[in-house]
Amino acid sequence: MKVKDCMCKEVVFVKPDCDTEECAKLMCQNHIGCIPVCDDSKKVVGLVTDRDILLRTIGCGKEIKNTPVSDIMTCNVTCCTPEQEVKDAENMMGTNQVRRIPVMENNKIVGMLTLGDLAKNKEISPEGIYATLENICDCDKKNAE
Repeated sequence: MKVKDCMCKEVVFVKPDCDTEECAKLMCQNHIGCIPVCDDSKKVVGLVTDRDILLRTIGCGKEIKNTPVSDIMTCNVTCCTPEQEVKDAENMMGTNQVRRIPVMENNKIVGMLTLGDLAKNKEISPEGIYATLENICDCDKKNAE
């Protein structure tokens, strides 16, 4: 199965100069925990999670109205393509310990693949999802670095 067969195609994204409060509101309105940060050409330059907002703004005493997402985003983002096999994307998620991967085509974001998307898809084996989740949560990987 290809990534394009189970990814979310309607992607909400923000630009690097978007303030963190607006980003948080978009997350709330769209019931999502992660927003890609894209440049003018829709190339992913970062990713902001709800956890980033808590720890990198509020937890550090920053004003979320005055803090651009570029100050709190994760920059080295793992991406995949719509034509990749889902199994490859699962391996990328586990190896990089991420629950969400932007899907890029011709250097533009075209979707998001999440652990939830994998779990909802009946064609993906539960064992594969369990293994991916186990790898994502493997604290030994983080401690080894």
